[in-house]
Amino acid sequence: PILTSTWSSVRSGLPPSMAASLFRLSRPRRVLLPLSALRLPLSTQPLPQPRDPSSPNSNRGLPAFLSFLAAAAAGGITSSVALCDAGPDHRVGGKDSTELVVRGERKCVPQQFIEELASFLGENLTVDYEERSFHGTPQNSFHKAVNVPDVVVFPKSQYEVRNIVMTCNKYKVPIVPYGGATSIEGHTLAPHGGVCIDMSSMKKIKSLHVEDMDVVVEPGVGWIELNEYLKPHGLFFPLDPGPGATIGGMCATRCSGSLAVRYGTMRDNVINLQQAVLPDGDVVKTGSRARKSAAGYDLTRLIIGSEGTLGVITEVTLRLQKLPSHSVVAMCNFQTVKDAADVAIATMHSGIQVSRVELLDEVQIRAINMANGKSLPEVPTLMFEFIGTEAYALEQTLLVQKIAAEHHGSDFVFVEEPNAKEELWKIRKEALWAGFAMKPDHEAMITDVCVPLSRLAECISVSKQLLDASPLTCLVIAHAGDGNFHTIILFDPTQEEERREAERLNHFMVHTALSMEGTCTGEHGVGTGKMKYLEKELGMESLRTMKRIKAALDPNNIMNPGKLIPPHVCI
Repeated sequence: PILTSTWSSVRSGLPPSMAASLFRLSRPRRVLLPLSALRLPLSTQPLPQPRDPSSPNSNRGLPAFLSFLAAAAAGGITSSVALCDAGPDHRVGGKDSTELVVRGERKCVPQQFIEELASFLGENLTVDYEERSFHGTPQNSFHKAVNVPDVVVFPKSQYEVRNIVMTCNKYKVPIVPYGGATSIEGHTLAPHGGVCIDMSSMKKIKSLHVEDMDVVVEPGVGWIELNEYLKPHGLFFPLDPGPGATIGGMCATRCSGSLAVRYGTMRDNVINLQQAVLPDGDVVKTGSRARKSAAGYDLTRLIIGSEGTLGVITEVTLRLQKLPSHSVVAMCNFQTVKDAADVAIATMHSGIQVSRVELLDEVQIRAINMANGKSLPEVPTLMFEFIGTEAYALEQTLLVQKIAAEHHGSDFVFVEEPNAKEELWKIRKEALWAGFAMKPDHEAMITDVCVPLSRLAECISVSKQLLDASPLTCLVIAHAGDGNFHTIILFDPTQEEERREAERLNHFMVHTALSMEGTCTGEHGVGTGKMKYLEKELGMESLRTMKRIKAALDPNNIMNPGKLIPPHVCI
């Protein structure tokens, strides 16, 4: 049997600490079946067939991108219906849409196409329905699939990825890159069927440059495994998203984590893409290994965060940090989330070099008590981590203790002994799984927003008023040091009114953040779930510019179609 997610492990009563490990082992066995065994997708209803985008430019790759923008600047590019999917059936991502199901269509892929893939992939290709369904069903997302991939492939090299992409482009077959499957915004859905490229077999650490403090890795390497490899060298990679996340997916979504307040996001910690395969099969290197460069367009940042819509990342150079010589973990309680958020803001304004500032509301603390048999005070709580020399870390801790006392903080505790730090920090690490365990028969709508730091307390307070008034169970966790907070909304998937209530809460939180000059997604990415908010956040001209870039690099629209760019955007 297939364990479909880490959440399934929690539902089965397994300890949360085992859940992340099991997730990586939960993929079904690869089965190479006869071509005749290829089955229809999950959806049995006929779906609308969108117009196939066509490029107004016959050039290829990056030269096409540059010539396309030059032509647009000169007025040579005119509006084209072929570059617009604004039909009534494409509701997901449409303006003010609340549709939760990703609409799509499926074209039958020819047997010749599958045979061509099999000619160089051999057994690293499957059309087994169970595995196609597994890859086409989100593992940590409330978004639902209407189709599954027609083929799942497991390349082992950049050469194979390039050949897969070239073959798909030749037949105009969609591609969905697939990393650790930890996305919660529907990034790995296959609304148009096509080929799922599972990057899990590409997990080599190509080269480590200790003196330069960087490492070159393939996209299937997990961040946890990478840090285990780096630890003997006194180095670490300072991003810590969900367990199971891989470097390729982290690059694609421009993710971050609890350490972003000190070290920045994925955008700041990728030096270059050593190899990225564009939709036409061209392989580009986006920069050198130098820590800074003023040479040419910043292609690294163009592809980082593009969510697989511009190409497939096959090799990455990452910036590393020295393992801190000492750290202190602290925790403090508050009567309101506003008081807790105010302390986080005051801490950042003080100039203290904190490495983590995490906020957990009283519902989240209650979940932790229920899941782990603890007896923590069920009030809003801040957790901190300070790093540096022993004297420096302790000095910073005492300064924050004083700030907390000025904002009605109580029960301030801190620890320095390794086992005690691990035990205290485990409260935060297992918060998500504890939340799931509150109602194991429910689904979770997990959302995140981010606002300017000065608006964090207001945004959380306003959101909490609505969340607390809702009949649904809602938990709040925040990376409070950079204005980013998450809400876990638990709902019964069999009750449509609960699903719509969850969506209403999500909608309110996002619009509240946008009204405060914030963003609809601080670190989870857009995928399918946040497309509907992009026009309000970025404006139509920005979205049209994004679509022009997409059309220039991917004129056949094969790269992760139906994600990131709202379908109602026309150029």
